[in-house]
Amino acid sequence: MTLIDKTILVTGGTGSFGQKLVEILVKEHSPSSIMVYSRGEFLQDEMAKKFNDGRLRFLIGDVRDKQRLYRAMEGVHTVFHAAAIKQIPTAEYNPIEAINTNIGGAINVIDATLDTGVEKVMAISTDKAASPCNIYGATKLVAEKLFIQANVYKGSKGIKFACVRYGNVIGSRGSVIPLFLQQKDTGEITITDERMTRFWITLEQGVRFSIKCLLEMQGGEIFVPKIPSMSIIDIVDAIAPNAKKIITGLRPGEKIHETLITEQECRHTKEFGDRFIILPEFPFWIKEGLEDSEIVEPYSSDNNTQWLTKKALKEMIKGVSK
Repeated sequence: MTLIDKTILVTGGTGSFGQKLVEILVKEHSPSSIMVYSRGEFLQDEMAKKFNDGRLRFLIGDVRDKQRLYRAMEGVHTVFHAAAIKQIPTAEYNPIEAINTNIGGAINVIDATLDTGVEKVMAISTDKAASPCNIYGATKLVAEKLFIQANVYKGSKGIKFACVRYGNVIGSRGSVIPLFLQQKDTGEITITDERMTRFWITLEQGVRFSIKCLLEMQGGEIFVPKIPSMSIIDIVDAIAPNAKKIITGLRPGEKIHETLITEQECRHTKEFGDRFIILPEFPFWIKEGLEDSEIVEPYSSDNNTQWLTKKALKEMIKGVSK
């Protein structure tokens, strides 16, 4: 399958992921049109000026609005679902809003795509969904379950649903990297806990991984890339080696280490060259070519075999704005 001449809809399309996705799709995949679905008219206007591409269509809408989603999905072939309330403190303080958007919105996207002839849906998830300890992670875990199980709800329809799950995106909105770049000028860096480790991936790597997995999916998978970890102390030393470190304590819902594959998921996860695939536990799922793959170990940011060097991080954050 290719995306040539396909109509693609991106929920949360004006976000960091959506903008990079649109950039790569228009340059490399020749879609017939891309529907950018989001709530913000200002960001849509800025994005329209930035791309100046007649294939882009900008739709004001919220994933909480099922009727609007139905209208938006007409004639769409592929959906990337990236809309979510993502900030952990925001979700902790506004849990009902996070549930309504991240879970209710997922249900609405599933219903709309099932009923309008969409063929492929890729939901963008997060390492916070694995063994969640906060509202954001819990809502994304439920969203994952909903999208995977939607492959059962489809009946005889040809639509396929899958998810990608990866770690912290360098330079995305809410990332600690822009914060540290800002704090560098003050000479003081705030750290919640010195023991902390995180998975890291660039925005472009995350988008390209999502496109690749969409093109290859059978439906029902959770795709997990193999990505490096880095300790928070090494991140600070790479960005601001002479800054004073101020320990503030863990925020509500914050982990010391993150997980991408849990112990419970290991028994139905397979390892490949650049990724793991958490397989659906449907008895009817096609497993040809996967039988000989080894069952993997839990995959967390502290037991990773790949570690990001300070030099590599400096290269990755070039161009990241404060």
